[in-house]
Amino acid sequence: MIRINEHYLKLRASYLFSDIAKRVEAFQQANPEREVIKLGIGDVTRALPQACIEAFHKAVDEMAYDSTFRGYGPEQGYSFLREKIAQYDFKARGADIAPDEIFVSDGAKCDTANIQELFAVDIKVAIPDPVYPVYLDTNVMAGRCGESRDSRFENIVYLEGNRNNGFVPGFPLEAVDLIYLCFPNNPTGSTISKDQLGHWVDYARANRALILYDAAYEAFIRDDEIPHSIYEIDGAKEVAIEFRSFSKTAGFTGTRCAFTVVPKACMAFDSKGIAHALHPMWNRRQTTKFNGVSYPVQRSGEAIYSDQGRDQVKFLVNYYMNNAKLIRNAMSDLGFECVGGENSPYIWVDGQRDSWEFFDLLLNKAGVVCTPGVGFGKCGQGFIRISAFNSLDNVQNAIARIQSALA
Repeated sequence: MIRINEHYLKLRASYLFSDIAKRVEAFQQANPEREVIKLGIGDVTRALPQACIEAFHKAVDEMAYDSTFRGYGPEQGYSFLREKIAQYDFKARGADIAPDEIFVSDGAKCDTANIQELFAVDIKVAIPDPVYPVYLDTNVMAGRCGESRDSRFENIVYLEGNRNNGFVPGFPLEAVDLIYLCFPNNPTGSTISKDQLGHWVDYARANRALILYDAAYEAFIRDDEIPHSIYEIDGAKEVAIEFRSFSKTAGFTGTRCAFTVVPKACMAFDSKGIAHALHPMWNRRQTTKFNGVSYPVQRSGEAIYSDQGRDQVKFLVNYYMNNAKLIRNAMSDLGFECVGGENSPYIWVDGQRDSWEFFDLLLNKAGVVCTPGVGFGKCGQGFIRISAFNSLDNVQNAIARIQSALA
């Protein structure tokens, strides 16, 4: 008989954002006359930069003629985009990343999920708490976790983030093999200093561990002292894989384009302790399971790095960060302690009550949707995440509603 992967049965019955959607739908059905403002899911609301649109149209037009038509592209991404990424995102910051160490994909979510295929099932995985759910759920699906007890899975090492450590977790108390880090952090908006990140690289080198570094929100960093890439740290190329995305940076959530950096010096080990380069393994995985991002989308991505494109992306980022500042200031004025919103588009608010209780309060009294922090892990209980990805008018309206509801 055909059998299922029973590890899927360990997952919660529904996904965090599905739970939110159901509550919002129920509210709207009960209150059809009330407009809901969504500051929950991190989806952008502003149109693509004009430079990207123009490049997109031009590339689509090329597909209309035999002489310029493109079929299957390279699974790793076209060289015109990989070269721009290497030049502007890494070499410009002193990180020596070559174009052929960059793999263009259809999303950082996909890559952070799929990368775990390269590693043995019985490795010890360290995952932050609170955390972006994809890191944990994909390892559950792969069979690296035991049963769930008290909202945590057996065999996973949880790196706790809290007020005391500024939501930058410390080293695990037991040996681990694979470490997930995300900065600026989703969901807390916290950032990591260069010195702190250097200690993590040293830890990985000393323990023959690997860091999976999610830098999807690096474009929102305002503080010049905060690293944008783990490869700004000496030795990181040997022990880290980095994930980036154009989704929030340039509004590509509906267009789908991202990239993952797997340095050729990055190694992992077989059961005999022999080192193997991960670059050819990821290349093999991609050429087998992925057919590449479409040519027009990659041309649109390339336009991000033009003079016009960089100015337009900067405008978008500044727009959302202005929203973040307004939200953080408003919640602080109401007496709530906040993290994020200064180098991140997320504001992590201590709600001073149960996370879902605060979610329901804001939904029912203010018609505003946030994200309950407990959905990101046990350490998120009592917090909510508010996203700055909406229009200025909606953000200002939402703030006024929240102020009225909590007055």
